[in-house]
Formats: sequence, C-alpha cells, structure tokens
Amino acid sequence: MSFRDWFSGRRSVAMAVVGAALLGGLLGSWVTRATGPLFVGAGWDRTALASTATPVSPMPASFASVVQPALPGVVNIYSSRVVRRPGLPMPFFNDPFFQQFFGEEFGQLFSQPERVQSLGSGVIVRSDGIILTNNHVIEGASDVSVVLSDRRKFKATVVGTDPQTDVAVLRISATGLTALPLGDSSKAQVGDIVFAIGNPFGVGETVTMGIVSAKGRSDLALEGRNAYEDFIQTDAAINPGNSGGALINTRGEVIGINTAILTDSPMSRGNIGIGFAIPINMARHVMEQILEHGKVRRGYLGVLIQDVTPELAQQFGLSRPQGALVSQVEPDSPAARAGLERGDIILKFNGEEINSSADLRARVAQTSPGTTVRLDIFRNGQTRQVSVTLGELPGTLAAGGAGAGSALEGVQVQTLTPELAQRLGLSANTFGVVVTSVAPNSPAAAAGLQRGDVILEVNRHRVANAAQFQAMVEQAGNRPVLLLVNRGGQTFYLTIAPEQQ
Repeated sequence: MSFRDWFSGRRSVAMAVVGAALLGGLLGSWVTRATGPLFVGAGWDRTALASTATPVSPMPASFASVVQPALPGVVNIYSSRVVRRPGLPMPFFNDPFFQQFFGEEFGQLFSQPERVQSLGSGVIVRSDGIILTNNHVIEGASDVSVVLSDRRKFKATVVGTDPQTDVAVLRISATGLTALPLGDSSKAQVGDIVFAIGNPFGVGETVTMGIVSAKGRSDLALEGRNAYEDFIQTDAAINPGNSGGALINTRGEVIGINTAILTDSPMSRGNIGIGFAIPINMARHVMEQILEHGKVRRGYLGVLIQDVTPELAQQFGLSRPQGALVSQVEPDSPAARAGLERGDIILKFNGEEINSSADLRARVAQTSPGTTVRLDIFRNGQTRQVSVTLGELPGTLAAGGAGAGSALEGVQVQTLTPELAQRLGLSANTFGVVVTSVAPNSPAAAAGLQRGDVILEVNRHRVANAAQFQAMVEQAGNRPVLLLVNRGGQTFYLTIAPEQQ
C-alpha cells in the first residue's frame, strides 16, 4: 500500500468519525430539547431529569405599588408611665432583720418617681380611628399618643387589652383615616413574600422585606407574654419599635401584627432574621371581642393537653407524631360531658388537622362559647368523631373595677385552669387566679406583686375564680388587702395598701 492510499484511507476514517460526532451532537441536541438532559456515566443508567418545581415568576423591579398605599395605615405609638427608681443604694433595706423593724415598704420611701417613655407601632383597621397594636407597647401606660404618617398627633384611648395574646385596641378621635385591609393569615404559606412596616428604634416609618419562614410557632416564652401562641415567623427585619406594626403580603393585606424577635445574646436587641407576628386571624378575633363585649370571651373545652412526641406516638400506636394528647379531663366540663377520656389524642378540630397542643389551645380559644365543634380523636388504635359544645373560659378581670383608691387597682387576673397551672409548674388541682398584668405605677407593683403570681387567698378567704376575686376586691374597698400568693411553687403573704389620696 502506497503512502497516498494509506493517507486517503485514514482521511476517510477521520471524516467518518467527525461526521458521526456531528450527527450524534445533532441527535443529542434534539433529544435534549425533546426530553430534557441525559446523563450517562460509569455505573449509571440513562436518566431523564423531569422538573417538578413550579416555575418562579421574575422578581418585580419594585414593590412600591404594594407598599406605598399601606404606609398611611401604619402609625407610631408613644407611651409613658411612671416608675419608682431607688434613690440611694441601700441594700440593707432588703435585709430580713432590718425589715422586721421597719417593714418591707420602708425602702420605697427613698425611691424617686421617674417617667419612662417607650415607642411602638400600630395598624389602623377602621377609618374612624380604631387601631390594633401589642399589649406590651402600651401596658401600664398613663399616656398614649399616636402619630400618623402625615405627622398629625392624637391622644389615644385604650379600648381594651388582652395580655394572653399580647393584643391591644386603641381609639383616636379622627375620621377618614387609611384603614389597611385584613387578610386571611391561614392562607399564608411558607415562602410567601412579606413586608414589615413600623418604627424601628424610633428612626421613623420603615419597610423591610422577607418571606414567611414558618407558621404555627409556639412555646417560645417571649418574655412570658403570650398564653396563646401561633406565631408567623419571618426574616423580614423586625426591631424594637416595630412591635404592633403590620406584616403585609404582596396584595397589601395585613396578615400579622409584628410582636417579637429572637436575638443572639441577652445584651443584643437587634434583628438576626428571626421575627414573629401574631396571625391577623387571632388578632382580629380578639379585637372584635373587645369591641363587642368589652372583654375577650373564649371557648372552653376542659382538658389538660400535651404535645405528642415520637416516643408517645409509638406507645399509643400512631403512625407519626400529630395531634394533642389529653392527659386530664376536668370533671363536669364540656369535654367530660362529650365523653373524652384521658389518653385520647385529638387529631382534628372541625376537620382541620391539629399540629400541637398550642394549635388546639388557640383554635378552642378563638371559637365562641356555645359553639358545637367536631373533634376527630384517636383512641385504642381507632379513629372516631366526637361532638362537643364548648363552654366559656372564665375571662380576665381587672381588679381596678372596684374604683379608684382600691389596693389592687391596675391588676388583671384570670381564673387558674389546670392547663394554666401546668404551664406555671403547679399542681393541676391548684385553685386561684393568675395575675396577667400589673400596672407599673400601681400599689400592687410597689408591693412586689408580679405577672405570673397565683393568688390563692384574699383576706384569708380562699379564691376559686376571677369572678370571686373581683367580688372580694370590691368588698375590701379602699382598705389594705392581705394576699396569699404562690410564686414558682412557693407561697407567701403579701399586704397591699391603697395609695393615699
């Protein structure tokens, strides 16, 4: 074979290889467009990757059309209250030996009154001046002022508060205000874009953007403020001063009331991307109750419940941890009359799944007393339905109802239920009232009464519920009262004298 013949043959082979490669590339391109990319490798099978994610729309260049209309509906709230600061550092005032001669209140004679101011935000929900905010923004305040986005300033009246959900309702004398539309927080989904509007650190009205990071957050122990927790978690920046402001969706609807943040250290108060908002469905229910009844009327089931852990789920024969486990049924309660038993696991409330004990607690509380609800329960390996007509949870009462000059003016209490007793670390059969709020400048605060204290007796008479407590306070009038208090499992007596007029 001559060199020319050999070269010619080699060239033919090379051209054939190149042609095959080109043909393969064209076929591969066509197959990729038709079926998606193909992956071939050692030990791999040919696998076509099918896209399962929903296509994401391009991010708008601006959300001004959503945010701008909402700005006039968010207000700044300034509150002030009087507290007493120690005038001189005299630690011997706290010495028991010294106190037995001069009394526990002797050191307070040397304290100085001081006016403390705080700031927060609020949401206009009615054009005639009704505003939603957090209870902790105005708690104990002697003066509350509201500043609108156009810088008009109004003195606000506190229509009502609910420390159990950290919600407060204010009213200002104005009309034609921009009221924000209230959305449905139950339809919010993890991943939804949201905006937090408020007055962080007092710098002025500010908007931050993030997403819904989680729903149904509970048991956060946020300064002990909330007995009913069902928070929306977001990474939209929330800072001090944002409390009471709006969390809105991309339709401009309020889906939450910003209320708290988690920080990376006790000394830090700044945002680290973990903020919480009260779902607007809960806040709206509280507001409507306050406006209609002057207080919050809550449904009452009458059970002590706990979360279902993986270990409990296995012991009770559940396929996965879900629902709320009934650990105790109160005698003659709605639950007892409906036939609920200890060991039942409540899986659904009116057809909606229960994710935790906090979830069930919130759903019952937001249902009007007298409503008949359907529960899906798991008992002895079988699921059944039970109908229960809810009672009314003994409400929160203000001891100030006895009038100015009462020793317990500025104190709010709630009947201690077995469930509340468990949350406070007390025996389920403990009777009394739990203190939900103490005005900072009140005689009770000066005497040392604190939120979370359980009052067992008033003037040596046992207290069974909030209504009985109110009656005892009214009977005492403007005379000093003697309380038997349980704090963290320890009991002690506390004398509270009214302020001298």
